[in-house]
Amino acid sequence: MAIPDSETTMISHLLSICLARTRALVRQFTAVTLLGLLTAACSTAPDRLLAGTDPADPAIRVPSVSYRPVLSGYASQRPVGPKPWRELNDSVAPAREK
Repeated sequence: MAIPDSETTMISHLLSICLARTRALVRQFTAVTLLGLLTAACSTAPDRLLAGTDPADPAIRVPSVSYRPVLSGYASQRPVGPKPWRELNDSVAPAREK
């Protein structure tokens, strides 16, 4: 089946419009990317680290290192037998007004 000339012309016109828009977007993207790269190339690195003193400097004072056992401050949490509930309840209850 042959396509009439008017449809062929319209299809080629639409394709040329899409191609022109795509070229414009590629040009814009390229321009923005080049501008960003040029701007980044012109910037300078900071003279020293922003985090503080130089970690390679042996004259810097550091806190002393000390040994602390892993189990220091540990309290056993083993189950115990039941305690009298009334005394425990009374010890945490608010004071009664008389």
